[in-house]
Amino acid sequence: MSYELIIFDWDGTLMDSTRLIATCLQNACRDVGLAVPDIFDARFVIGLGLADTVRHVAPGADADEARLLVDRYRHHFLSREHEAPLYAGVPEMLADLHGRDRRLAVATGKARRGLERALDSTGLRRWFETTRCADEGFAKPHPDMIHTILECTGVEPRSAILVGDTTHDMDLAANAGIDSVAVTYGAHDEALLASRAARVIVSNVAELHQWLVANT
Repeated sequence: MSYELIIFDWDGTLMDSTRLIATCLQNACRDVGLAVPDIFDARFVIGLGLADTVRHVAPGADADEARLLVDRYRHHFLSREHEAPLYAGVPEMLADLHGRDRRLAVATGKARRGLERALDSTGLRRWFETTRCADEGFAKPHPDMIHTILECTGVEPRSAILVGDTTHDMDLAANAGIDSVAVTYGAHDEALLASRAARVIVSNVAELHQWLVANT
């Protein structure tokens, strides 16, 4: 199977930000006086929209607590987002894929403003034909992001593949009718990812790069 379009998740797939996100979420819960999720639960929600994140980690929060939790999370993350690097090999992988005429896109649970900052700070903007964020429609795993990207690029579902680090990404791909690649170096471990029907599971960026060159 050859794919025309490769759609990447951002956090935990291209950027090494899962620990930072989880820590900021834990700190936000602590600030609001809510039960602090353990690291597994804090990492599990990475990639979801903020509303779904709040429902998962603080199911008993009222509307005011939920709003304050989101505000405190943003406060912590914005003050530290510069700490999150790209995974080693990501810039080289994207440049190589682009040089081989692969079309590249992003589907992320980040808000648009957050992705724009990340694209500018990392210098990766030039490689992506289009991007889609959680606050521009339905969040993962609703297929809206992928449907919008496919419509924008004119690519058929059978010719697109999603690369992600969470079961939310795998469910997004399945709901949109496209194939997926799971990476185990991000938010969800191999045991979780193996429960989904990804075409392949890879353990590092070099392995991902090699597989994409050979299969797209």
